[in-house]
Amino acid sequence: MLRDLKLPDQRHPEKAHKRDNFQPKKPDWIRVKAPTSVGYIKTRDIIRDQKLLTVCEEAGCPNVGECWSQGHATMMIMGDICTRGCTFCNVATGKPKSLDEFEPGRVAHAVAELGLSHVVITSVDRDDLVDGGAEHFAQTIRALRRRAPNTTIEILTPDFLKCPPSALETVVAARPDVFNHNLETVPSLYPEVRPGARYFTSLRLLQRVKELDPGIFTKSGIMVGLGEERQAVAQVMDDMRAADVDFLTIGQYLQPTPKHHRVDRFVTPDEFKAYETAAYGKGFLMVSATPLTRSSYHAGDDFAQLRKARKEKFPAKN
Repeated sequence: MLRDLKLPDQRHPEKAHKRDNFQPKKPDWIRVKAPTSVGYIKTRDIIRDQKLLTVCEEAGCPNVGECWSQGHATMMIMGDICTRGCTFCNVATGKPKSLDEFEPGRVAHAVAELGLSHVVITSVDRDDLVDGGAEHFAQTIRALRRRAPNTTIEILTPDFLKCPPSALETVVAARPDVFNHNLETVPSLYPEVRPGARYFTSLRLLQRVKELDPGIFTKSGIMVGLGEERQAVAQVMDDMRAADVDFLTIGQYLQPTPKHHRVDRFVTPDEFKAYETAAYGKGFLMVSATPLTRSSYHAGDDFAQLRKARKEKFPAKN
């Protein structure tokens, strides 16, 4: 029998028997309008026509209306079922289907049709694959270079935890413009929030990207409001800078369903501003820290600023 991923118990079988967590009312600064614009509908129709998935929908992003109305969407490759069961994530968990060999071409066609100047490509975790899907990422990047040569490419990858070193090397060799991998939270919360991952493995992956190709921008993000301490967030910033990460994103964690990790608290806009100031003081080229910040939110505009910031800071390298 096929799973119906619209049903919570079938979408998240690993969470079905967990007790419900209280979902607090969102403050005014976290609320967004329902999507209705012509641009939103056009983007939605192109994605449907090409039979593509987006993390905007699968993860329940609050910014989908704003981004799609501007023709921006974060493509999610390698299916809609993840092999991990992170307690914060709304992407379905289970055994994924086999890879679609025509997907890279369809992604490239959709990007060209949308006329994107910058695209973000992400994926589910594919621990069932020997290379974690690295070659599929590389094929998608190459297809984009052929079909949309003027589009800059940002990828948001899994951690390739169970893969040989060649997996990461395969992705980096395809030369995306931005390599993003999110640390998601502070180390002390990993066992509860991100049990299938390892903090220092993710940190080392980001560092290794820079060692393989210093020209690629690296990016990582965390959520706040999960129960972390501010000092721990500062330590994550220091760890990222030690790994030469260029771009930091910090956003408010929002609880997808009562079965997901609880919201500890809603971090105020003033606190986000303090995080931003601290991060720039630590040397990041670019920082996005707001309640509604997500990995790919305003990614195109941010990439232009990121490139400008590097030229100003390191004129001899450009």
